[in-house]
Amino acid sequence: MVYVIVTGRSLLWVLMSLVSTVLMLVAFASPVWLVGMPKSISYGNETRLYNPSIGVYSRCKEPSRDGSNCNTLAVRGLLTDPEVFPDAWKAACVFLGTGLAIMTFTVFCSVAGCCYQSICKKSIFTVAGSAQVVAGMFYILVLFLFPMAWSSRRVQALCGREVSHFYPADCSFGLGMWIAIVGTALTFCTAYISIYADKATSSDHVQDQISDGRTLICLP
Repeated sequence: MVYVIVTGRSLLWVLMSLVSTVLMLVAFASPVWLVGMPKSISYGNETRLYNPSIGVYSRCKEPSRDGSNCNTLAVRGLLTDPEVFPDAWKAACVFLGTGLAIMTFTVFCSVAGCCYQSICKKSIFTVAGSAQVVAGMFYILVLFLFPMAWSSRRVQALCGREVSHFYPADCSFGLGMWIAIVGTALTFCTAYISIYADKATSSDHVQDQISDGRTLICLP
């Protein structure tokens, strides 16, 4: 018999799993991990101000006449010239993509945990929580690999010749970087909460209601 068990902690785990995954997906797509100094460009009598920026996968430069100014670095995927798409960022994209795939799996596990408490004879909360720790470690690698390419010519053109590994020179951290940091921290918090979600769904209160013949169990 399938029991639907919903607790406040398990719902919190579902929500945090989803939020942390979405945050890292937004960070992946963001072109504003490093932001350069404000610049201007003129089109006839019109002058436009803009902030050039670069992310782990895309960048923004001077706007065109139609206003668009952002595009991807990986024109040919992982085969793109390292001068355009540094090897460190290629590795960061692989780790980030792998982490997102793992977190997507755990989101499904967290939802399924309301109906199925075990997977391969092990607690679904323990399995998913352990996977979230692995995803968090991949995210840390991403945050470490991104500064490893700051000495490349592309980043020097954005941040100045003084830029080096872990020193952004004239650039500042953009929203994409902060979202990635918050998403990474939230991933580890989510893995920690899975422990309490597991305890909540296997508590004595839950067992008592199962003994009473209830199949839908909701607890705060």
